[in-house]
Amino acid sequence: MDDAQQHTEKVHSAIRTALPGILLVMFLGTLDQTVMASALPTVAGDLGGLDQMSTIITGYLVAATAAMPLTGKLGDAFGRKRILQASLIFFIIGAGLCSLAQSVPQLIAFRAIQGIGGGGLMIGAQSIIGELVSPRERGRLLGIIGAAFVMAAVAGPLAGGAVVDHFSWRWIFYFYVPFGLAALAVVTFTLRLPATPRGRRVDYGGAALLGLAIVSVIFLSSGGYPGQVWVSPVLGGVALVALAAWLFRARRTADPIIPLSLFRDPAFAIPTAVSFLVGFAMFATLNYLPAFLQVGMGMSATASGGMLISLMAGLLLTTSGSGALITLTGRYKLYPVAGTLLAVPGLWLFSTMDSSSSPWLVLLSMLLLGLGIGLVMQVMVLVVQNSVERRDLGAATSTVTFLRQVGAAVGVAVLGSLITARFAAAVPASLAAALGSRINSLTPKTLEALPAADRIAVAQAFGHALPPVFGFAAVVLAVAFVLTLFLPERELRTTAHSDTALPEPSDAADSTARGAQDD
Repeated sequence: MDDAQQHTEKVHSAIRTALPGILLVMFLGTLDQTVMASALPTVAGDLGGLDQMSTIITGYLVAATAAMPLTGKLGDAFGRKRILQASLIFFIIGAGLCSLAQSVPQLIAFRAIQGIGGGGLMIGAQSIIGELVSPRERGRLLGIIGAAFVMAAVAGPLAGGAVVDHFSWRWIFYFYVPFGLAALAVVTFTLRLPATPRGRRVDYGGAALLGLAIVSVIFLSSGGYPGQVWVSPVLGGVALVALAAWLFRARRTADPIIPLSLFRDPAFAIPTAVSFLVGFAMFATLNYLPAFLQVGMGMSATASGGMLISLMAGLLLTTSGSGALITLTGRYKLYPVAGTLLAVPGLWLFSTMDSSSSPWLVLLSMLLLGLGIGLVMQVMVLVVQNSVERRDLGAATSTVTFLRQVGAAVGVAVLGSLITARFAAAVPASLAAALGSRINSLTPKTLEALPAADRIAVAQAFGHALPPVFGFAAVVLAVAFVLTLFLPERELRTTAHSDTALPEPSDAADSTARGAQDD
């Protein structure tokens, strides 16, 4: 076997060894974003904060989103393995604290800690795959990555619904601790990456400014500060000042947290914009759809979670199929164009539903949405990673995922505010007065205890409040379709960044020591 073949085999061996740990990390990161969907009405109701559902979701997304740019840059500077291990530790500690929460504010705070780790899991895993696998060959892995994503996305709502139906919701977080420790052990003992170039300085000040701007934008989007009219103007002012300060700093810093020069390339700028819009439309819809199915249509938490299987089946089918075709042909533009075009009618169908709609219509809508999104999400990451050098791989990966999370957080906040306002207006005044503060503690189980007439009125109000909001999300996704038409299609690299960064075969004496670096 010549040197080139030995080197190729060494690279492939590194991928095979690292893949189980990376998939486990991605499974945990995805699971944490979906497990609360079907459990959320029960959790919020149990803690007396049904009106704060969007805040519980937003608190996690804010922390995860704000941590992403810094996580990506720290991985570029100090090694992706070390940062991934730190993220897992934050994730485990946050989960343990969430299991002890006694109020909605406590749960929000502890979910934020978990969110810091959760954001790092997704960035770290995708950056490591981008370093070990060439863009052309990554298509073969999209099916495996998609399977891990779908397993977590399906298991999340199902597990969350089953736990709240048969146990306490706190068991959701109890289970995270052993799974998180297992992932930490696997990553520690199996992941070997090339040595990271040293001497890079991290712009912590820029990271703080960008994080402050994003946090302010997300909380501003959530709105709804009765009796405190000053809050929105203050948040808006803080967001503008922090964003302007970050832009000023980024233009004058040698190595900013997100290099602005990357946005000059349409192969970077368009995928990040599409990711923002897809995050807004898809994740906001997925977070509130189970609440509609449970409260508006009277399904159990387990049944509402099971309805998501059709969406995930569609997503897995198109993710795997498009990945294989991308590796075979080297072409990728067709898939996000077709995907966004297919997902728009899927979302629009949700806007036509009410409390009496057929479950078969729900399944059809979810299937269309899943088929469409499966053609978009991973392809956007692939295009971005194909367009940047190794030194910016973490920053670029974190940016596309970061903006998708910003879109998700803003979407959850905006749609949550619209749903809350519409639900309050739709509930009959006499019923709202009779329920009093209990209207904020309604869960599927407490609804069963209401008189039949009141239960029907609440279901109809919820069924009236939610669907039109999904129509707004469909419009957002239609904008993403227009952007994909302008996506440039370039040749995919056939070499991975690790191909040149790994030690040469002739350096056998040094390979073990150097291979243990990065971390």
